[in-house]
Amino acid sequence: MKPKLLIDAIPLLSPLTGIGKYLYEVSNEISKIESGFDIDYFYGYYSKELIKPTTNQNIKSLKATINRFPLIKSMVREALFISSRLFAKNYDIYWQPNFIPHRGVKAKKIVTTVHDFSFLLHRKYHPKETLRYFDNNFFKNIYRSNLIITGSHYTKGEILDRLNFREENIRVIYHGVDHNIFRVFRDIDLKLPKKFILSVGSIEPRKNLLGLLKAYNLLDKRLRDEYKLILVGFRGWENREIMQLIEKNSKNIDYLGFISTEDLAKVYNLASCFVYPSFYEGFGLPIVEAMACGTPVISSDSSSLPEVGGDAVVYINPNSIEDIKDKIELVLNSQELREDLSKKGLAQSKLFSWEKSAKAHLETFR
Repeated sequence: MKPKLLIDAIPLLSPLTGIGKYLYEVSNEISKIESGFDIDYFYGYYSKELIKPTTNQNIKSLKATINRFPLIKSMVREALFISSRLFAKNYDIYWQPNFIPHRGVKAKKIVTTVHDFSFLLHRKYHPKETLRYFDNNFFKNIYRSNLIITGSHYTKGEILDRLNFREENIRVIYHGVDHNIFRVFRDIDLKLPKKFILSVGSIEPRKNLLGLLKAYNLLDKRLRDEYKLILVGFRGWENREIMQLIEKNSKNIDYLGFISTEDLAKVYNLASCFVYPSFYEGFGLPIVEAMACGTPVISSDSSSLPEVGGDAVVYINPNSIEDIKDKIELVLNSQELREDLSKKGLAQSKLFSWEKSAKAHLETFR
């Protein structure tokens, strides 16, 4: 009889962002091979089916509504905990890809993915309700885990500093990229400006979009006229000032919102350069996606990002608007540099694949 593996798949009920993307890609790759496990997925109910993350606009609207009302969000979470208890089976392994194992799951061994410590180190970047949820549940439940997975050696160091886990019980497994989707395209049918700067990420404080917008407005007028700024990502929280700046500069700045993975790959391809000024990341998947599309990358030098970008990226100080502006100008003014970054980025991106990541997860479960 195969050992039973339960995968918490609740993040797949939301639009495909960060943790949901990681969960889906790893689980999807695992489903393609003979894993040696009898796998169930938990969505608030138990299922053998891995569902694809929703692109339904009604679900996006529902999520946005829930996020605006903390009491509703708390009630939804508590309902899922109750559901996990009521319908619980006995499992050999339970994988929680989203920080906090559910209390009601019955499993001999628990593996939890801890992506970063933003909720602890950068509290101003999170809604109060999210902080309250982590304060009440993370440290109480994380020690139920027998083993922790994390996406970078940087975050592993943070885990060793802040949690009482032995080093041998922490596994670094890099995220991946789908090279069949994120690749260099020859023909693209999207109607976008001929030249533009691209940034991808949820519209929220941690992504430092205010810094990027202010740096863009400091660019030489010739460059602003030549290169538009395009933003892509799910509309997060505390974004009123960001959205006001976008609207005020609508002639030069365009917000595309949340778009499909296939269209995102095409947008990367068309971009003159990609800028990722985030203050803090546990991995930084968008820079790998951009590199895989041959797009020159400018990234923050904070947290795990230099580990992921290697020598294929121009780095910026995310706290310096002047430095962000200077590095954008440096890249845009040099075709030779852009070609060099593109070549190095393509090579660097080959270090990451979801197939490799999934196999490492399976080895960890075994």
